[in-house]
Formats: sequence, structure tokens, C-alpha cells
Amino acid sequence: MSQPHPNDFIAPPCHEEIDILFQDEHILLINKPTKLLSLSGKNPANLDSVHYRIRQDFPSALMIHRLDLGTSGIMVLALNKDISAKLNRQFSERLVKKTYTALLAGHLAHEHGQIDLPIAKGEFPYQKICHDGGKPALTEYQLLSYEDYQQNQQHNHQEYPVSRVLYKPHTGRTHQLRIHSQQLGHPILGCDLYPSPDSATVHMAERLMLHATRLEFNHPISGERIIAECNCPF
Repeated sequence: MSQPHPNDFIAPPCHEEIDILFQDEHILLINKPTKLLSLSGKNPANLDSVHYRIRQDFPSALMIHRLDLGTSGIMVLALNKDISAKLNRQFSERLVKKTYTALLAGHLAHEHGQIDLPIAKGEFPYQKICHDGGKPALTEYQLLSYEDYQQNQQHNHQEYPVSRVLYKPHTGRTHQLRIHSQQLGHPILGCDLYPSPDSATVHMAERLMLHATRLEFNHPISGERIIAECNCPF
């Protein structure tokens, strides 16, 4: 059986707007809605993206980092090449601190901890844990609360025990938080790629319950430490 190809994927339409949280002559801070691509795909059906929309109003805008299609939340964009180079350097030197909020299936046994599992490319679109050739991947987590999450789908008002957590990834591997959550035994609700063994967690939420809530970096011109926050919508 042939494997799916990246160009075969068609993103669902996203009708939510991008919120601009902050702008000056150098940078933009935005809130990306869920189910919007960060970058346009090669398939013409995947033209709509953060990059495409922002370029309509800010033609010189350049992407610095990405969020997964299902992940919502805060992103920083550069408004010229010099600023882009300065911000990219901060990302590569790990001067940028990112914080996410997630809803995980079940109740975590520990209030805080670390997930230290190397990640390698698997068969598209998956990543995999690989102790031989994988790149180091470290995630710090902190339990915020235990909750009962109610699924509000038609004819189904079931409640599920969930854990609300803060994630602080020390590395930025593709799908890092999603696959680390699965390996922890508590997949992120709504995650279709790394669900529970019975795949029940895919259908517990209508979106991926992962939101980039906080971004810390140095302003590329003033050097001031920027601590930007974006409230979690769930």
C-alpha cells in the first residue's frame, strides 16, 4: 500500500481571523487560530495560511517559527530580513522560551516532571521516538488542575477526566508535545496523530487541545525582554 504524500493533504477551511496582539515597525505578535496552516502548502488548495494572510497587510513579513495546524496561540513574525536574522539567532541559541497549555486525557500521577525522549522522522506524517538516531527532545510539564471535560457533541454529553498542564519545551522538535504526551500515557485531547491505544482521545474534542500561551524573547532592536501572553481559549 502506498504511503500518503505531503502534497495529498488538504487542510480544512479556517474561518477564524488572526488576532494581532502587538505590532511595531520591527515585529508582529499574533494569535493563530486552530486549523490554520502556518505556511502555505505546495498544493494550491492549501494556499490559506498565517504567512499568506499576514502578507496581504504586511508584504515584508517573514515567518520565524511555526505552530502545527491544530495548535492555536502566540507567534512572532519579523517585518524585515534583518529582524528575521536576529530572531532566528535567538531561536537557534534557545533564548526564546515557549509555554503551552494542553488538556491531557486522564489524571497525571505527578504534579510536575520532565519527558526526555529523542524524536526522529517516521513515515509521513508521523514522528517517532528513536533512541538510536533521534534528536534530543526535552519537555518540562506542570499540572495546573484535574478537570472533568464535557464533550458537547450531539447526543453525547459524556464527561472525561482530564489534566490541564503547562508545557515548557526545551527543544522544538516537530510534534514534540503531542508525541511526548502520548508517551507519558496521557495523549492530548483531539490529537489525531498520537492518540490513546483505542483512539478514543481523537474524538473527545473537536480541536487539538493545545495552545501556545506565552512567548519570551529579546526585542531584536531594543534588547528588552518581551514576555507576551495569549489567553487559552479552552
